Amino acid sequence: MPELENISTDPCVAHFLRYMETERNASAHTISSYLGDIRQFVVSAWGSESMPPFKWGAPDRFLARKFLVEFQKSGKDAATTGRKLSALRSFYRFLQREEYVELDPFSGLRAPKKSRKLPDILSIAEVTRLLEAPAHGRKKPGKDGVAGPDRFQEYAVTRDAAILEVLYSTGGRVSEIAGLTEDCVDFLSGVVKVRGKGKKERMCPIGGPACKALRESLKLSAELWPQKNRQRPVFLNLKGKPLTTRSIERTMKTYLAAAGLSARFSPHVLRHSFATHMLDAGADMRSVQELLGHSSLSTTQIYTHVTVERLKKVYDEAHPRA
Repeated sequence: MPELENISTDPCVAHFLRYMETERNASAHTISSYLGDIRQFVVSAWGSESMPPFKWGAPDRFLARKFLVEFQKSGKDAATTGRKLSALRSFYRFLQREEYVELDPFSGLRAPKKSRKLPDILSIAEVTRLLEAPAHGRKKPGKDGVAGPDRFQEYAVTRDAAILEVLYSTGGRVSEIAGLTEDCVDFLSGVVKVRGKGKKERMCPIGGPACKALRESLKLSAELWPQKNRQRPVFLNLKGKPLTTRSIERTMKTYLAAAGLSARFSPHVLRHSFATHMLDAGADMRSVQELLGHSSLSTTQIYTHVTVERLKKVYDEAHPRA
Protein backbone atom coordinates (compact mmCIF):
# COMPACT_ATOMS: atom_id res chain seq x y z
CA MET A 1 0.00 0.00 0.00
CA PRO A 2 2.42 2.69 -1.16
CA GLU A 3 -0.16 5.44 -0.67
CA LEU A 4 -0.06 4.83 3.06
CA GLU A 5 3.65 4.54 3.65
CA ASN A 6 3.45 7.84 5.55
CA ILE A 7 0.81 6.61 8.01
CA SER A 8 3.28 7.01 10.87
CA THR A 9 3.19 10.77 10.31
CA ASP A 10 -0.32 10.76 11.77
CA PRO A 11 0.09 12.36 15.25
CA CYS A 12 -1.93 9.64 17.02
CA VAL A 13 -0.08 6.81 15.31
CA ALA A 14 3.31 8.43 15.96
CA HIS A 15 2.43 8.85 19.66
CA PHE A 16 1.28 5.21 19.87
CA LEU A 17 4.49 3.95 18.28
CA ARG A 18 6.60 5.95 20.75
CA TYR A 19 4.52 4.50 23.59
CA MET A 20 5.02 0.95 22.31
CA GLU A 21 8.77 1.41 21.99
CA THR A 22 9.52 3.31 25.21
CA GLU A 23 6.87 2.22 27.71
CA ARG A 24 5.88 -1.21 26.46
CA ASN A 25 9.43 -2.06 25.40
CA ALA A 26 8.03 -3.72 22.28
CA SER A 27 10.38 -5.19 19.69
CA ALA A 28 10.81 -3.70 16.23
CA HIS A 29 8.99 -6.73 14.81
CA THR A 30 5.96 -6.17 17.08
CA ILE A 31 5.82 -2.46 16.29
CA SER A 32 6.01 -3.21 12.56
CA SER A 33 3.14 -5.71 12.88
CA TYR A 34 0.96 -3.22 14.77
CA LEU A 35 1.69 -0.54 12.19
CA GLY A 36 0.69 -2.92 9.39
CA ASP A 37 -2.61 -3.76 11.11
CA ILE A 38 -3.41 -0.07 11.67
CA ARG A 39 -2.58 0.65 8.02
CA GLN A 40 -4.99 -2.08 6.88
CA PHE A 41 -7.73 -0.66 9.07
CA VAL A 42 -7.21 2.78 7.53
CA VAL A 43 -7.65 1.30 4.04
CA SER A 44 -10.83 -0.48 5.17
CA ALA A 45 -12.24 2.63 6.84
CA TRP A 46 -11.17 5.47 4.52
CA GLY A 47 -9.65 3.90 1.42
CA SER A 48 -6.09 3.50 0.16
CA GLU A 49 -5.93 7.10 -1.12
CA SER A 50 -6.58 8.60 2.31
CA MET A 51 -3.97 10.80 3.94
CA PRO A 52 -3.13 11.56 7.58
CA PRO A 53 -4.21 12.93 9.96
CA PHE A 54 -7.14 10.53 10.32
CA LYS A 55 -10.37 11.05 12.25
CA TRP A 56 -9.93 8.17 14.66
CA GLY A 57 -13.13 8.98 16.51
CA ALA A 58 -15.28 8.50 13.41
CA PRO A 59 -15.26 4.67 12.98
CA ASP A 60 -18.07 2.89 14.82
CA ARG A 61 -18.61 -0.69 15.95
CA PHE A 62 -20.08 -1.69 12.58
CA LEU A 63 -17.03 -0.43 10.69
CA ALA A 64 -14.75 -2.28 13.10
CA ARG A 65 -16.74 -5.52 12.64
CA LYS A 66 -16.65 -5.03 8.84
CA PHE A 67 -12.84 -4.82 9.01
CA LEU A 68 -12.59 -8.16 10.82
CA VAL A 69 -15.16 -9.88 8.61
CA GLU A 70 -13.18 -8.86 5.51
CA PHE A 71 -10.24 -10.92 6.74
CA GLN A 72 -12.38 -13.93 7.59
CA LYS A 73 -14.00 -13.87 4.15
CA SER A 74 -10.61 -13.59 2.47
CA GLY A 75 -9.65 -16.97 3.94
CA LYS A 76 -7.31 -15.75 6.70
CA ASP A 77 -7.14 -18.09 9.65
CA ALA A 78 -8.66 -17.26 13.00
CA ALA A 79 -5.30 -16.56 14.60
CA THR A 80 -4.52 -13.82 12.04
CA THR A 81 -7.91 -12.16 12.51
CA GLY A 82 -7.57 -12.42 16.27
CA ARG A 83 -4.13 -10.80 16.17
CA LYS A 84 -5.48 -7.86 14.18
CA LEU A 85 -8.33 -7.43 16.64
CA SER A 86 -5.83 -7.41 19.50
CA ALA A 87 -3.64 -4.83 17.75
CA LEU A 88 -6.50 -2.45 16.95
CA ARG A 89 -7.96 -2.89 20.41
CA SER A 90 -4.62 -1.93 21.96
CA PHE A 91 -4.37 1.07 19.66
CA TYR A 92 -7.84 2.35 20.50
CA ARG A 93 -7.40 1.79 24.22
CA PHE A 94 -4.31 3.97 23.98
CA LEU A 95 -6.29 6.62 22.07
CA GLN A 96 -8.97 6.56 24.78
CA ARG A 97 -6.44 6.83 27.58
CA GLU A 98 -4.76 9.79 25.89
CA GLU A 99 -8.21 11.33 25.23
CA TYR A 100 -7.85 11.33 21.45
CA VAL A 101 -11.19 9.50 21.14
CA GLU A 102 -14.19 8.89 23.38
CA LEU A 103 -15.19 5.40 22.27
CA ASP A 104 -13.36 2.23 21.25
CA PRO A 105 -15.19 0.67 18.26
CA PHE A 106 -13.40 -2.65 18.86
CA SER A 107 -14.56 -2.94 22.48
CA GLY A 108 -16.71 -6.03 23.01
CA LEU A 109 -15.93 -7.59 19.63
CA ARG A 110 -14.89 -11.21 19.94
CA ALA A 111 -12.07 -12.85 18.12
CA PRO A 112 -13.03 -15.86 15.96
CA LYS A 113 -12.55 -19.15 17.72
CA LYS A 114 -9.21 -20.72 16.94
CA SER A 115 -9.13 -24.28 15.78
CA ARG A 116 -6.75 -26.34 17.90
CA LYS A 117 -3.93 -27.39 15.63
CA LEU A 118 -1.24 -29.57 17.09
CA PRO A 119 2.29 -28.43 16.23
CA ASP A 120 4.52 -30.40 13.90
CA ILE A 121 7.27 -32.33 15.63
CA LEU A 122 10.14 -34.55 14.57
CA SER A 123 10.95 -37.88 16.15
CA ILE A 124 14.28 -38.21 17.96
CA ALA A 125 15.61 -40.22 15.00
CA GLU A 126 14.50 -37.50 12.56
CA VAL A 127 16.09 -34.77 14.70
CA THR A 128 19.32 -36.78 14.75
CA ARG A 129 19.31 -37.06 10.93
CA LEU A 130 18.77 -33.31 10.63
CA LEU A 131 21.52 -32.43 13.11
CA GLU A 132 23.96 -34.69 11.30
CA ALA A 133 23.13 -33.31 7.84
CA PRO A 134 25.67 -30.42 7.88
CA ALA A 135 28.53 -32.87 8.50
CA HIS A 136 28.03 -34.32 5.01
CA GLY A 137 28.91 -30.92 3.50
CA ARG A 138 31.96 -30.33 5.70
CA LYS A 139 35.23 -29.73 3.88
CA LYS A 140 38.75 -30.17 5.19
CA PRO A 141 40.53 -27.02 6.43
CA GLY A 142 42.62 -25.05 3.94
CA LYS A 143 46.36 -25.61 3.83
CA ASP A 144 48.07 -24.33 6.96
CA GLY A 145 44.74 -22.92 8.12
CA VAL A 146 44.83 -20.18 5.46
CA ALA A 147 41.49 -18.39 5.16
CA GLY A 148 40.77 -19.32 1.56
CA PRO A 149 37.40 -20.20 -0.01
CA ASP A 150 37.45 -23.66 1.57
CA ARG A 151 37.98 -22.12 4.99
CA PHE A 152 34.88 -19.95 4.61
CA GLN A 153 32.92 -22.97 3.40
CA GLU A 154 34.11 -24.90 6.42
CA TYR A 155 32.95 -22.08 8.67
CA ALA A 156 29.51 -21.98 7.02
CA VAL A 157 28.96 -25.70 7.56
CA THR A 158 30.36 -25.62 11.11
CA ARG A 159 28.18 -22.62 11.91
CA ASP A 160 25.08 -24.30 10.49
CA ALA A 161 25.72 -27.41 12.57
CA ALA A 162 26.02 -25.23 15.68
CA ILE A 163 22.80 -23.37 14.88
CA LEU A 164 20.80 -26.59 14.54
CA GLU A 165 22.34 -28.05 17.69
CA VAL A 166 21.63 -24.91 19.73
CA LEU A 167 18.07 -24.59 18.40
CA TYR A 168 17.26 -28.12 19.53
CA SER A 169 19.34 -28.05 22.71
CA THR A 170 17.75 -24.85 24.03
CA GLY A 171 14.29 -24.98 22.47
CA GLY A 172 14.88 -21.35 21.54
CA ARG A 173 13.08 -19.36 18.90
CA VAL A 174 15.07 -18.75 15.73
CA SER A 175 15.09 -14.99 16.44
CA GLU A 176 16.56 -15.66 19.89
CA ILE A 177 19.35 -17.83 18.51
CA ALA A 178 20.11 -15.43 15.66
CA GLY A 179 20.37 -12.65 18.24
CA LEU A 180 22.94 -14.39 20.44
CA THR A 181 26.13 -12.43 21.07
CA GLU A 182 29.41 -13.89 22.30
CA ASP A 183 28.97 -12.49 25.80
CA CYS A 184 25.70 -14.46 26.08
CA VAL A 185 27.54 -17.79 25.92
CA ASP A 186 28.88 -19.32 29.16
CA PHE A 187 30.67 -22.56 28.37
CA LEU A 188 31.75 -23.03 31.98
CA SER A 189 28.14 -23.16 33.20
CA GLY A 190 26.82 -24.71 29.99
CA VAL A 191 24.18 -22.03 29.40
CA VAL A 192 23.33 -19.29 26.93
CA LYS A 193 21.37 -16.14 27.70
CA VAL A 194 18.64 -15.41 25.17
CA ARG A 195 16.35 -12.44 24.77
CA GLY A 196 12.78 -13.51 24.07
CA LYS A 197 9.46 -11.81 23.45
CA GLY A 198 9.04 -8.49 25.19
CA LYS A 199 12.86 -8.37 25.43
CA LYS A 200 12.68 -10.71 28.43
CA GLU A 201 15.93 -12.53 29.11
CA ARG A 202 16.25 -16.14 30.27
CA MET A 203 19.01 -18.68 30.73
CA CYS A 204 18.91 -21.81 28.55
CA PRO A 205 21.07 -24.87 29.26
CA ILE A 206 22.97 -26.28 26.29
CA GLY A 207 24.01 -29.93 26.06
CA GLY A 208 27.41 -31.39 25.29
CA PRO A 209 27.00 -31.74 21.51
CA ALA A 210 25.70 -28.16 21.24
CA CYS A 211 28.61 -26.85 23.33
CA LYS A 212 31.11 -28.69 21.13
CA ALA A 213 29.53 -27.43 17.90
CA LEU A 214 29.36 -23.89 19.27
CA ARG A 215 33.03 -23.94 20.31
CA GLU A 216 34.08 -25.08 16.82
CA SER A 217 31.97 -22.38 15.17
CA LEU A 218 33.32 -19.61 17.40
CA LYS A 219 36.91 -20.81 16.91
CA LEU A 220 36.61 -20.61 13.12
CA SER A 221 34.81 -17.28 13.37
CA ALA A 222 37.68 -15.85 15.43
CA GLU A 223 40.19 -17.03 12.81
CA LEU A 224 38.31 -15.47 9.91
CA TRP A 225 37.36 -12.24 11.71
CA PRO A 226 40.00 -11.81 14.44
CA GLN A 227 38.74 -8.49 15.83
CA LYS A 228 37.80 -9.19 19.44
CA ASN A 229 34.36 -7.99 20.44
CA ARG A 230 32.25 -9.70 23.10
CA GLN A 231 29.16 -7.97 21.71
CA ARG A 232 29.66 -9.56 18.28
CA PRO A 233 26.89 -11.90 17.11
CA VAL A 234 27.70 -15.57 17.54
CA PHE A 235 26.49 -16.50 14.06
CA LEU A 236 27.82 -14.53 11.08
CA ASN A 237 27.35 -14.68 7.34
CA LEU A 238 30.37 -15.05 5.04
CA LYS A 239 30.85 -11.28 5.03
CA GLY A 240 31.23 -11.20 8.79
CA LYS A 241 27.79 -9.62 9.28
CA PRO A 242 25.02 -10.86 11.60
CA LEU A 243 23.12 -13.84 10.19
CA THR A 244 19.40 -13.12 9.74
CA THR A 245 16.51 -15.36 10.75
CA ARG A 246 15.49 -15.56 7.08
CA SER A 247 18.93 -16.89 6.15
CA ILE A 248 18.68 -19.54 8.87
CA GLU A 249 15.25 -20.58 7.62
CA ARG A 250 16.48 -20.90 4.02
CA THR A 251 19.57 -22.84 5.07
CA MET A 252 17.57 -25.23 7.23
CA LYS A 253 15.43 -26.22 4.24
CA THR A 254 18.60 -27.42 2.52
CA TYR A 255 19.46 -29.64 5.47
CA LEU A 256 15.87 -30.88 5.77
CA ALA A 257 16.09 -32.08 2.17
CA ALA A 258 19.49 -33.67 2.85
CA ALA A 259 18.01 -35.51 5.84
CA GLY A 260 15.05 -36.74 3.79
CA LEU A 261 12.56 -34.56 5.68
CA SER A 262 9.84 -32.22 4.45
CA ALA A 263 11.07 -28.78 3.41
CA ARG A 264 7.82 -27.26 4.73
CA PHE A 265 9.23 -27.36 8.26
CA SER A 266 10.66 -24.20 9.76
CA PRO A 267 13.28 -23.90 12.54
CA HIS A 268 10.33 -23.73 14.96
CA VAL A 269 9.84 -27.47 14.49
CA LEU A 270 12.97 -27.99 16.60
CA ARG A 271 11.42 -25.91 19.40
CA HIS A 272 8.24 -28.01 19.23
CA SER A 273 10.30 -31.21 19.17
CA PHE A 274 12.42 -30.05 22.13
CA ALA A 275 9.32 -29.45 24.28
CA THR A 276 7.63 -32.70 23.30
CA HIS A 277 10.73 -34.82 23.83
CA MET A 278 11.33 -33.20 27.23
CA LEU A 279 7.78 -33.99 28.36
CA ASP A 280 7.99 -37.50 26.93
CA ALA A 281 11.11 -38.08 29.01
CA GLY A 282 9.36 -37.01 32.21
CA ALA A 283 10.21 -33.32 32.54
CA ASP A 284 7.60 -31.38 34.54
CA MET A 285 5.56 -28.83 32.64
CA ARG A 286 6.60 -25.84 34.76
CA SER A 287 10.25 -26.47 33.95
CA VAL A 288 9.50 -26.79 30.23
CA GLN A 289 7.47 -23.57 30.43
CA GLU A 290 10.44 -21.75 31.93
CA LEU A 291 12.88 -23.20 29.39
CA LEU A 292 10.64 -22.12 26.50
CA GLY A 293 10.05 -18.66 27.95
CA HIS A 294 6.26 -19.01 27.87
CA SER A 295 4.46 -16.43 29.98
CA SER A 296 1.43 -18.71 30.38
CA LEU A 297 1.36 -22.38 31.28
CA SER A 298 -1.60 -22.87 28.92
CA THR A 299 0.74 -22.19 25.98
CA THR A 300 3.03 -25.01 27.11
CA GLN A 301 0.11 -27.40 27.64
CA ILE A 302 -0.33 -27.82 23.88
CA TYR A 303 2.66 -30.18 23.99
CA THR A 304 0.87 -32.51 26.41
CA HIS A 305 -1.80 -32.92 23.72
CA VAL A 306 0.90 -33.78 21.21
CA THR A 307 2.24 -36.45 23.56
CA VAL A 308 -1.23 -37.91 24.15
CA GLU A 309 -1.97 -37.98 20.42
CA ARG A 310 1.26 -39.88 19.79
CA LEU A 311 0.43 -42.38 22.52
CA LYS A 312 -3.03 -42.90 21.05
CA LYS A 313 -1.51 -43.51 17.63
CA VAL A 314 0.86 -46.12 19.07
CA TYR A 315 -2.07 -47.70 20.94
CA ASP A 316 -4.24 -47.85 17.80
CA GLU A 317 -1.41 -49.46 15.83
CA ALA A 318 -0.33 -51.95 18.48
CA HIS A 319 -3.28 -52.93 20.68
CA PRO A 320 -5.20 -56.00 19.40
CA ARG A 321 -8.54 -54.54 20.47
CA ALA A 322 -7.90 -50.85 19.74
